[in-house]
Amino acid sequence: MRRLDTSGLHVLGVRHHGPGSARAVRAALEEIKPDAVLIEGPPEADGLTSLVGELEPPVALLAYLADTPKGDAPRAREEGGGAAAGGRPLRVAAGGGWAFWPFASFSPEWQALRYAVEHDVPVRFCDLPAAHTLAERVARAEARDQAERARAEEERDESERVPGEGPEAAGDVPGGGSREDARPEAVRKEAPSEKAGGEPAPGEVSSEDARDEAPSEAGQDENGVRVDPLGVLARAAGYDDTERWWDDVIEQRRDDQPSPFPAIADAMAAVRAETGPERGRDARREAYMRQTLRAVLKEGHDRVAVVCGAWHAPALRDVADYSVKDDTALLRGLPKAKVNATWVPWTHGRLAADSGYGAGVSSPGWYHHLFTAPDRPVHRWLTDAARLLREEGQAVSSSHVIEGVRLSETLSVLRGRPLAGLDEVSEALTSVLCEGETARAALVHRRMAIGERMGAVPPSTPMVPLQRDLAAAQKRMRLKPEPFDRDLDLDLRKESQRERGVLLHRLRVLGVQWGVPRDTGGGQRGTFREAWRLRWEPDMDVALIEASRWGTTVASAAAARAVDLAEDADLPALTGLTEQCLLADLGDALPHVLALLTDRAATDSDVTHLMAALPALARSARYGDVRATDGGHLRAVAEQILRRVCVGLAPAVHGLDDDAAAEFVRRIDATHAAASLLGGDAADAWTAALVALARRDTLPGRIAGRITRMLSDGGLLSADELRRRLGLAMSPGTEPADAAAWLEGFLQGSGLILVHDDHLFGLIDTWLLSLPEERFTAVLPLLRRTFGGFDAPERRAIGEAAARVDGSPRPDDTAAERRLVDADRAAPAVAAVLAVLTNGRSHT
Repeated sequence: MRRLDTSGLHVLGVRHHGPGSARAVRAALEEIKPDAVLIEGPPEADGLTSLVGELEPPVALLAYLADTPKGDAPRAREEGGGAAAGGRPLRVAAGGGWAFWPFASFSPEWQALRYAVEHDVPVRFCDLPAAHTLAERVARAEARDQAERARAEEERDESERVPGEGPEAAGDVPGGGSREDARPEAVRKEAPSEKAGGEPAPGEVSSEDARDEAPSEAGQDENGVRVDPLGVLARAAGYDDTERWWDDVIEQRRDDQPSPFPAIADAMAAVRAETGPERGRDARREAYMRQTLRAVLKEGHDRVAVVCGAWHAPALRDVADYSVKDDTALLRGLPKAKVNATWVPWTHGRLAADSGYGAGVSSPGWYHHLFTAPDRPVHRWLTDAARLLREEGQAVSSSHVIEGVRLSETLSVLRGRPLAGLDEVSEALTSVLCEGETARAALVHRRMAIGERMGAVPPSTPMVPLQRDLAAAQKRMRLKPEPFDRDLDLDLRKESQRERGVLLHRLRVLGVQWGVPRDTGGGQRGTFREAWRLRWEPDMDVALIEASRWGTTVASAAAARAVDLAEDADLPALTGLTEQCLLADLGDALPHVLALLTDRAATDSDVTHLMAALPALARSARYGDVRATDGGHLRAVAEQILRRVCVGLAPAVHGLDDDAAAEFVRRIDATHAAASLLGGDAADAWTAALVALARRDTLPGRIAGRITRMLSDGGLLSADELRRRLGLAMSPGTEPADAAAWLEGFLQGSGLILVHDDHLFGLIDTWLLSLPEERFTAVLPLLRRTFGGFDAPERRAIGEAAARVDGSPRPDDTAAERRLVDADRAAPAVAAVLAVLTNGRSHT
């Protein structure tokens, strides 16, 4: 058989992201002038290479399963907590159904792509197809599920088996086989071990919790333990830091030095000779790469350049030494799935090793700087740092930059480095520009080292209809996806801003958490205000693709998803989903959700469920004021639930311990707020239920104290009656722990009532002074918990009130402040304030 001619083959072994590697690849290609280029990556993306000239890195190739059946939705909801609850559907992630191959401007593969497109050279991806990769992951996920079910059934059988009976007691199973043989056949066939090659592809970010994959330079020794070949070479060179060795040798090499690729291939061949031949998945990947390479060489190409992970370089360089028959056998019978591929924007933050990306780099911002500013990189870096510090109001001069550059270069010489690296530059930044203030330096360094930026893809990029609909909406509403936090405040009375809020709520129903509601903490209670925090992550493109099974537009997909979520939701989840439908303006889904809500509200007898469901429903009944939604039906359902809560309230509080009472107090607070929103006869019924409940002697102390405070704040208890109840709770016959619990409930939320009522304060003070030392010590933690929940100004005011217990005057009791208010002069101001409050309530 004629030997394959590899005289025109050039294998460029690289690390996936690095400025020195990228420049070296570009220089090598300029010298080789190949007539064909092969790049490690999924061949499904071959048709996307024509878009490279229009892409703005960082970007990533995304391969995903073409079929995402609706039947998987219940499982996704179970694992993700439900989209309405802020969860994300995880069917694709759980099944291993997608993977990314990221590229930055300083990625060698990206430079190879750019070279091929700019010089009109045929370019292909040569790694194992994603169709096999994703099919294997789905099979492993299904096998794990089957194994878990089999194990659960076996444990259940074990628990039901009488000890000492049956053949299983001796370690066998019926039929004479072992327990391993008793697993389902699919588990035995489809559950490869890590040693068998189940590891993910090295250059990719996978979906199945496999973001800890090692770079493609890694192999395995004879025991299946992963080997870091760069670490081996670094230690052989006398380095204890692999990253520093690689930076010194490759990333910071001078452009006038010889090509590093022959030496890299020889070094990797030496390491591979020690670890033995590849096995498992890496063996299959290399077999497919060689098959692709053979096909290209047989097409008659004279100069073929292959850009791949350094670990694979010897296996491709010596392709003629490998048997075609053996490679074919390795690839026979691989599972296959239908896969689509596209380009998506990526970020520097997701290229960082800290993000969990196994092939990531520690400082993508520094690498980007080295690639885009090869001349005087240290000078330019410290100049940019000085600019950032000045923007923060720090005094940094040109002399600081000059001295920082000198220190960086001096350190690099002392450490024997060819160029000052990020460590030396960071030390100079801290010592000189920040004058030793490490906190300030760390802030600037982190910002620059990551250098957060987000890539972009052109409109011609293949997308599912749902992605296109969202892109059009983003453009129309001027909402640009950005990879960092951005606060957005919306006034829903303006149609353009209301549309933005509706879009963000619809995406949350679909599990795309682009926007998260932000707590302003300022008491903006009107429904015409919304505060959001926006941040776009690359994974959200996957969530959109996965959600595309629900519809082709954001509106239709969100409506279909809401209907599906409602089918299995309990009453509290249904009321939350109803609120989501109103916020997201899902008029097509709302009738179905409301019908289910009405049915479940009529049949659910659990008072805690009813109380948990009421707040969202009461809020939803108010949205007709701004969103033009008829709240009549919602109000009727809410009032029905509230009346049933009133009937079941007394039995529900019987016999609660302290923790359960604390939880029930929170439910009472939420129900009280909901009743206030509803108003009318239902609110009166709630108040009557509280009054009746407060008369019960067996009420837990915390609940009794809280209800007493509610009735007092509502004007339903006179001052004398309030003092009488407090006196009973603090009487010597009451256990100190019960009295402390009553006090905690009474003061929950605000303790200023003690500041304004000296008599109440005196009763509590008298009770505390009457406690024996051991009982005081016992209740002290409870009192600390109560008063520790107040704000500092409240605690200060209570402390001043304690100083007045002996009858001393208030600090602000001056003669001028004790004068009576002139009611006639105050009347116009009171009327104006009342009008403002009344108008504000109409919008709440």
